[in-house]
Amino acid sequence: MVLALTVCGIVVALVVVGLFVFGLRRRLIQRSGGTFDASLRWDTPEEGDRNGKGWAYGVARYNGDRVEWYRVFSYSPRPRRTLERSAIEVAGRRVPEGEEELALLSDHVILACLHRGTRLELAMSEDALTGFLAWLEAAPPGQRVNVA
Repeated sequence: MVLALTVCGIVVALVVVGLFVFGLRRRLIQRSGGTFDASLRWDTPEEGDRNGKGWAYGVARYNGDRVEWYRVFSYSPRPRRTLERSAIEVAGRRVPEGEEELALLSDHVILACLHRGTRLELAMSEDALTGFLAWLEAAPPGQRVNVA
């Protein structure tokens, strides 16, 4: 009986510590400011796959001329993807359809992009989209920006 209670106590403690580390990591990412919730789908097909598969929920952070994207459900202190402003080409925007509505947060808009030849989609709120497009267009003089 004592062994079972000890094992249960250890399991509960590990779960609490794990959740605390998730929260601490997100707080550290957001500490410097310039963050927004964004789901990402990397290497999407050209015809547009709307079945809702491949989306990963995350937090994006502006860092100079880059956007760093972190998975929410990860312990890694490093960004999963880094998008350089000069390499991003906006191909279009659309609203989620079909199963995508279930895979993404409500009121998110999907932005189709190319980054160094790789097709990707970012899903974010209208406010975050406005900020993202303004950040793209605010490139320093001499850099090309492709916003459709």
